[in-house]
Amino acid sequence: MRRVRAAVAGAPGAPFTVRDVDLEEPRACEVLVRMTAAGICHTDLGMRDTWPRRLTPMVFGHEGAGRVEAVGAEVTAVAPGDHVCLTFASCGVCEQCATDHPAYCHAAHALNFSGGRPDGTTALSLGGEPLHAGFFGQSSFATHAVVHQRGVIAVPSGLPAAVAAPLGCSGQTGAGTVLNRLCPAPGSSLVVMGAGGVGLSALMAAVAAGCDPVVAVDPVASRRALATGLGATAALAPGDGLVAALRDLTGGGAHHVVETTGRPEMARRAVGALRPRGDVALLGLGGEVTFDVMGLLAKGVRVHGVLEGDSDPGRFVPELIGLYRRGLFPLERLVTTFPFEEIGAAVAAMEDGSVVKPVLTFAR
Repeated sequence: MRRVRAAVAGAPGAPFTVRDVDLEEPRACEVLVRMTAAGICHTDLGMRDTWPRRLTPMVFGHEGAGRVEAVGAEVTAVAPGDHVCLTFASCGVCEQCATDHPAYCHAAHALNFSGGRPDGTTALSLGGEPLHAGFFGQSSFATHAVVHQRGVIAVPSGLPAAVAAPLGCSGQTGAGTVLNRLCPAPGSSLVVMGAGGVGLSALMAAVAAGCDPVVAVDPVASRRALATGLGATAALAPGDGLVAALRDLTGGGAHHVVETTGRPEMARRAVGALRPRGDVALLGLGGEVTFDVMGLLAKGVRVHGVLEGDSDPGRFVPELIGLYRRGLFPLERLVTTFPFEEIGAAVAAMEDGSVVKPVLTFAR
């Protein structure tokens, strides 16, 4: 056991409190990572607020980056000293994993959302009692994490940690939706609804893929300005007349719309903004949404539900790093860093919209 620091949520909806906790050494197929950075995602906050009380206290966080300190006896992909990005856990053997779609792993719930390992244990403890962890296979709101080897991706040592961290979720979710699922042809039109970390990652991928026009929709003026700075042809505020404006900008309707807000009314607007046989990708973790089925049929609309960009992280994260190094995926422009101990301020900045992607940094 080693003493580490972790941001603990004591109950559903409770604020994060940084505490001293104990962490086990890695098991045979696990990796011990000392964090250098951890992104905060809306999913962390939404899940914290609705997390089952029986699985609290809990450590969240699922966009970790750091250096490997120790590995289990069966780990071969990384070694102590390696710089790594952390991502979601998957089994590696089910039908979905075997066909390079691990985001839809048959064991996803047990590996990512059970509050511990699949066998019911947890690597963390607080005051001698088990502390639930293993969120997205990592629980990276901590100075150290024990992670299954399939959730660890080696990255170049020169890659800034504040860039590496968001690649594990928001970066690959937005970009992967465009590059892995929608696969737009150069010159096709693409609209992104919601200019947060996921939406702007999708936008950057669309620009890199040669989409034209690329249009962003967001209520926050600073985010619209950032979207145009990242290559969007136009950036609009939501409101009356949005669908008509989008159809006008895209020459009668978009080929593709990426909806990241999770708001039912925005999902319906996304469908309304499409041209015949267009694609809408739904990424937001919202509630139920109803569509006019006849309208979908008449336009031949294809509706995609996409998790984690439908990516195989071991292949796709290095591709994103390649785009970043070529200046085609400037993820650093989304990032604002905060010291780990100021996680409360980072959360508040995300919630009030003043920052796009808060990333916690850890003292060396």
